[in-house]
Amino acid sequence: MRITRLRLRDLKVHRDLDVELAPGLTVVRGPNEAGKTTIQRALEVALFRRVTAGGAEIEGLRSWGAAEDGRPWVAIDFVQEDPDGTRTGHLEKDFRGAKGVVKLELDGETITDPARADEVLADLTGIPGEKFYRSTASIHHHEVFDLARDEGALRDRLQASISGADRGTSVAKRRLDRALRELQARGERNPGRLRVAEEAVARADATVAQGEAQLAQLERDRDALVVARERRAAAEHALVERRALLEKARQAERLGAERLAAQERFERYRQAVAVAARVAELEGSHPSSNPLPVLRQIVERIRALDREVVGLRAQLEGEPVSVDYEVVIPEPRYRPFAWLALLLAAGGVAAVAVGVVAGVTAAIAAGAAAAGVGLLLALVARARRRAAFDFRRQKELREEEIARRLRGRSQLADDLRRREADVAAQLGTLAVPDPPAAEDLLAREDAHVQAIERAAAQLDGLVGKEPVETLPMIRDAAALAIEQKTAALEALGPIAKEPRARERLEVEVRDQEAALERARDDEAGARARVEQSPVDAEKVAGEAERLVAWREQLASLQRRQRVYQKAFEAIGRAESSTMRTATRYLEKRMRADLARLTAGRYRRVDVDDATLDIRVFAPERGDWVRLDDLSQGTLDLGYLAARLGIVRLVTQDRRPPLVFDDPFVTFDDERAARAIALLRELASDFQVVYLTTFDRYDGAADRVVELRGPTAADDGADEEPEPATPAR
Repeated sequence: MRITRLRLRDLKVHRDLDVELAPGLTVVRGPNEAGKTTIQRALEVALFRRVTAGGAEIEGLRSWGAAEDGRPWVAIDFVQEDPDGTRTGHLEKDFRGAKGVVKLELDGETITDPARADEVLADLTGIPGEKFYRSTASIHHHEVFDLARDEGALRDRLQASISGADRGTSVAKRRLDRALRELQARGERNPGRLRVAEEAVARADATVAQGEAQLAQLERDRDALVVARERRAAAEHALVERRALLEKARQAERLGAERLAAQERFERYRQAVAVAARVAELEGSHPSSNPLPVLRQIVERIRALDREVVGLRAQLEGEPVSVDYEVVIPEPRYRPFAWLALLLAAGGVAAVAVGVVAGVTAAIAAGAAAAGVGLLLALVARARRRAAFDFRRQKELREEEIARRLRGRSQLADDLRRREADVAAQLGTLAVPDPPAAEDLLAREDAHVQAIERAAAQLDGLVGKEPVETLPMIRDAAALAIEQKTAALEALGPIAKEPRARERLEVEVRDQEAALERARDDEAGARARVEQSPVDAEKVAGEAERLVAWREQLASLQRRQRVYQKAFEAIGRAESSTMRTATRYLEKRMRADLARLTAGRYRRVDVDDATLDIRVFAPERGDWVRLDDLSQGTLDLGYLAARLGIVRLVTQDRRPPLVFDDPFVTFDDERAARAIALLRELASDFQVVYLTTFDRYDGAADRVVELRGPTAADDGADEEPEPATPAR
């Protein structure tokens, strides 16, 4: 960062100041009280102080006689040189405490958030904060000598240069050392916290040891109670598991039965659907369009007519036969024989009965003979009755034959024609050519109807009177039920496949219930023994809790001691490592700078890693000498070289402006010339602002800014001034 313009308002002696700075070396020259240090302070607060900061220091920066609302205001214009190019920016800070306002313009972006603005400025300068800036790149004329005398300050600043911390490690080490002493003190009057905790632990341990003997039996009883509770809990858990398994087994058994029923229903309705389809198919494929009763009636008529036609044709085809009038044979009579047989049989049975009752053998014999004769007469009557039936049949046939013979051939021909026409009409009704075809049609229709009746009977046997249109829906519902029951059985796991699982689990549940009752009895007995114990367990427990608390506190203190010790050692190791890195870098930078400043008198520099003592090789002595043993001017040169080395170390690729408040006051003209030449060379990388009261550096400067000193004088020196509050 290179500042091109600086403006101040109401900041100490500068009520309104506007100066331009060179990108290289700018010498700001003026007498004492001209405000040179104020410019240095203005740059420090502008770059690193939070605009909302307040307090006595900011209030002390106000100009005397400033207006009531006048507050320090700083504005800078700057350019930032990056590898990608050069950027311009503008910064304004109006320090009004909590109402302070900041405005940072960079790359077309305007930042008004104070925290964000400070982050951007820290990134631009490579300096994390104001304290760090004052320890590296902003050097007041008295700080080189102070740094030389304060080894801790130099160590802290070197440490901060490497680690980026605003504060060093010396304070932390002192605090850790003090904390360790407070923890580890072993005196009787002022014992440390560790000893107090150890003694408290010992006392509490002894008290607890005494109570443990009394609690031994109680602990055993409690252990027995715990074991009993565990057994009871285990028994309850096992019982719950067995009951759950039993419920699953019952559910599996129920689901299995339901699945079997669903399978049977599915199979039945599947067959019913097939049979219904067969019935529908048969109903739509009758061999005859006439119903079977009508067809049978027609065929029987055709059959009768066909017989008549055959008979008539036979009559017409044969020779004429004369009618013989035979003698009429009387019809055989059988009823007298039947009645006589009945009377004889009844009388014989009565005689046998009387003979049996009276004990008369002759009567029994006579009755038996009469009954036998009656039986013979009954057989004769039966034979005559059959002969009478045959006689009547033959008589009828004879009469028909006589009637036929009596009719003429013309009548037979007419009857034949009528019968044949009737047969043809009946055949035409059936759409068959002849009576055998009609007989075949009747046989096929009869077989077809019988098949329909058998299928209907089978369907009725399967589903009863269930409507045919609902059969597929019921079948599908049964199939879905089978799938659901199967899925439910599979979800139950292996228990669903185990045969006789329910019977086995019922036995196990009964056994587990008995085991649970025994476990409950054992638990009740153990609880009674614990409750009857006279030991004051609460007091012993309280002592044990206090012992635990003291042990925790002791462990915490011991852990803290270890942490402090390790932190102290780690800080030491880190400090040694850090200081070793820093000192090697300082040695490298200081050799070149110190050789240039002393005109080659001192070319070798050694910085001690532990004490940070700076030594140079003195050519007169041919040995190393401490820098403190040399003249004040040489001492200042050495520490100036150290500060320049620190600046190069911490800024890396960033280039904050370097501000020097006349640190060369102790140098002679020759060394001052070499020092300003070094700054002139340094200005090729850094912007350097050198504040001085001398004009001997004007020739090396890229720009000289001259400040005027105060001109006001007190013209009442002989008068006693009245006490008054100074106006700001």
